Amino acid sequence: MTGVVPAREPDLAALADGIRRGERRSLARAITLVESTRPDHRVAAEALLDDLLPDTGRSRRLGISGTPGVGKSTFIEAFGMSLVEQGSRVAVLAVDPTSARTGGSILGDKTRMPDLTRSDSAFIRPSPAGGSLGGIARKTREVMLLCEAAGFDVVIVETVGVGQSETAVADVTDLFLLLVAPGGGDDLQGIKRGVMELADLVVINKADGAMASAANHTAADYRHALHLVRPKWQGHPTEVLTCSALNGVGIDSVWSHLSALADRLAEGGDLARLRSTQAVRAFWADVRHRLVEGLRTDPATAAALEAEVARGERSASSAARLLVESQA
Repeated sequence: MTGVVPAREPDLAALADGIRRGERRSLARAITLVESTRPDHRVAAEALLDDLLPDTGRSRRLGISGTPGVGKSTFIEAFGMSLVEQGSRVAVLAVDPTSARTGGSILGDKTRMPDLTRSDSAFIRPSPAGGSLGGIARKTREVMLLCEAAGFDVVIVETVGVGQSETAVADVTDLFLLLVAPGGGDDLQGIKRGVMELADLVVINKADGAMASAANHTAADYRHALHLVRPKWQGHPTEVLTCSALNGVGIDSVWSHLSALADRLAEGGDLARLRSTQAVRAFWADVRHRLVEGLRTDPATAAALEAEVARGERSASSAARLLVESQA
């Protein structure tokens, strides 16, 4: 008998137990299962996540974004090692851009974080962004939950860049850190207002040597700009800090600020409400994804309607309605 053999429940139970014990190999296998597009793997991954859900929710979820060249990997290396030295276990979910032509990605973050990669208290998982918008992979939320179940105290999601679409990272994390390089007004013009409104903390990196003065000027520019946008949390205005990831200066202050803010949000119930809202959004996002996948099960009808739209014989809205109705 040939065909795909579905994952067995005992195997899932053993995998879940391994994750609860913090076994890195079990965690890596589970992430591969969650990211798989095979139908039988999807069913198994859903069962695994449901089993592990009571073991999640205890970590700090942090999103980090910034323009290319800002030094995200260097910052996360220094930031993560600082947390490890304080006794925390740190997971880094580094999302790499995917080629639109080949579908491939570099997945080179491990080479840019050598010390963190070698640490027994850290786990780095690079994932391709695929066709997902928002600077994160489609299964980032599920992978984050697996890391929490494995006992990691801090889960860091590093996005592929910064822009209007990259704000999706705020929908899977508790706190959002915007990393900026010294650049003054020109750099400020490149940051979208939507990203600024979602930032819990703005950090000016590379504040060392000849760039120290420029970093201070950039920090002043951002403080002024933040006065013009509504703060993400009422009563908690977004602050601007400077640091040098290369020299490790100011890194501890970044964590102190984020940790204190998370504690205040948890005490006021804001954090619980945020996570509840995020879970519901994730539910509807997956519903939309599955509905679109379902429409692709009749490629002939879809291709015919697509051709009519391309030739100008039918409007896009009319073709979309017919395609949906054909699946009813």
